[in-house]
Amino acid sequence: MGNRNVANRSDSQRHLVEREDSVLVIIDAQDCFLDKYDRAKKQRVVAHIAWLAQAAHHLDVPVVAMAEDIQRSGTLNQIVLDALPPDTVVHDKDFFSLVDNEKILEAVEATGRRTAVCVGTETDVCVAQSAIGLLNHGYRVVVLQDAVASLDSDEEIGIGRMRDAGAGVSSVKAIYYEWLRSISATVSLKNDVPDLQALRPPTLVL
Repeated sequence: MGNRNVANRSDSQRHLVEREDSVLVIIDAQDCFLDKYDRAKKQRVVAHIAWLAQAAHHLDVPVVAMAEDIQRSGTLNQIVLDALPPDTVVHDKDFFSLVDNEKILEAVEATGRRTAVCVGTETDVCVAQSAIGLLNHGYRVVVLQDAVASLDSDEEIGIGRMRDAGAGVSSVKAIYYEWLRSISATVSLKNDVPDLQALRPPTLVL
């Protein structure tokens, strides 16, 4: 597996993300973490995750969602919950890295996709450990910097840790257009799902 992991880590940065190979992984976007940040940052991260979850649904990108220790810490932020595709299971996460939670890793594997697009909290702990774990399981990993969060100094550490491990670092806007790839596909989605454009948060300029 070692050689394959090296190839996948390189691919995360050298190649565009294929929509047909992507799974959106939403990690611990819970108020218990989000409330640590200032109001503007919390609103931005929540809005970006929620909007991307809706875009993923309309583009047939599967979503795997999880929340840490739901009984004590609560489930995902309500705006994020409301944006999830119908019948999405929010998995209860014990280990910080999703790959150490057997049912969650099985849910990711069941999608058949090999490119994990990661968003959520906290950048330096659960997101970073999950991203590195997925890399070591042979996945390409792309982390969206404007849809993850920690306190500012911790966020920088987390992004650097994941980039050094081989994850690609991108944004909601960039991944959206990588999934679409063409003007015709973009126009078609706007025409087919006008509500998606209406719901786009003002912090996300496409």
